[in-house]
Amino acid sequence: MIDLIFPLFVATFALFAQSGEETYYGLDDFQKVKKVDTHTHHNSESSALTEAAKLSNFYLLTVSVDVPDYPSLEEQVRLALLQKARNPDNIAFLSTISLENWSDPDWAQKEIARIRETFDQGALGIKIWKNIGMTYKDENGAFIMADHPRLEPIFQFVQDEGKTLMAHLGEPRNCWLPIEEMTVNSDRSYFSRHPEYHMYLHPEFPSYEQQVEARDRLLKKFPDLRFVGAHLGSVEWNVDELAKRLDSFPHMAVDMAARIGHLQLQSQKDRDRVRDFMIKYQDQLIYGTDLEISGDPDPEEVKSRAVATWQRDWTYLVSDEWMEVGDVNGRFQGLKLHKEVVDKIYYHNAVKWFGVDF
Repeated sequence: MIDLIFPLFVATFALFAQSGEETYYGLDDFQKVKKVDTHTHHNSESSALTEAAKLSNFYLLTVSVDVPDYPSLEEQVRLALLQKARNPDNIAFLSTISLENWSDPDWAQKEIARIRETFDQGALGIKIWKNIGMTYKDENGAFIMADHPRLEPIFQFVQDEGKTLMAHLGEPRNCWLPIEEMTVNSDRSYFSRHPEYHMYLHPEFPSYEQQVEARDRLLKKFPDLRFVGAHLGSVEWNVDELAKRLDSFPHMAVDMAARIGHLQLQSQKDRDRVRDFMIKYQDQLIYGTDLEISGDPDPEEVKSRAVATWQRDWTYLVSDEWMEVGDVNGRFQGLKLHKEVVDKIYYHNAVKWFGVDF
């Protein structure tokens, strides 16, 4: 009898071990897995970024935003629709709002009419940018924060339409530190080039805490609004602090665009803490990069840069390899997340939060 049971035990154990191995992706699975990059900017008629995405089994969300050196909002929508017409099954878009005519008593109604038109054209939602809280002031000279009452009709309309609000509110906490005290190289580089947004130099502006608190008050006002906090919700510096927000606001998700370096820095210090966070909040984490294409670029350079970014992030999330990247000084180990977690981060959460189904 023992002679019969032992081979059966060995076979069962081998099957279990094999099935355990299959719960992880490898580096070679990069092109096989369906993925969405939910944070890109297509400010060009070139389709090079979309072509790179198709080669890498990526689908894209291009995001309109009221950035001073970007094309006009109308032009951004035109370019998004152009990309969508060329690749209807591979790209979707978000529109945005402008605060330029804030003093107009009919500002909100006019913005809602313009947003409605973009929704009719296929926009999945809107994005608001850090100029709310860091640039525009109201008629009393106070900064217009995310929870300003005059913004509420906009957010109510987005919610009623079943669309999504993406918000880049505030900046990394590094923004309020001297350059030499910042934690990642990308922040040192960006704020060196953009002193107008380096809040350490502008103590008269709202603080980091005020930016985040205004966002949190907005979420309390609209508990049914599908909300995606761009750039790890500007709570990129500590996964424990970000976890508190995700616990408080189950209708909130965050994308990782241009902030994976902050996760890698924390991995360097405590990999298990970051990995446990990613697993626990797997339903509220969304992949994004902030890749941009503008003007008349070299298509091969665009493709090379995009694929390198996507593959580097894939290595960090699916493997336990030791890595080095330009954003972080020193080595760190990849997180090697389970397939189920990876699939949610790269695909299913994009479907859930943006209503897109590529």
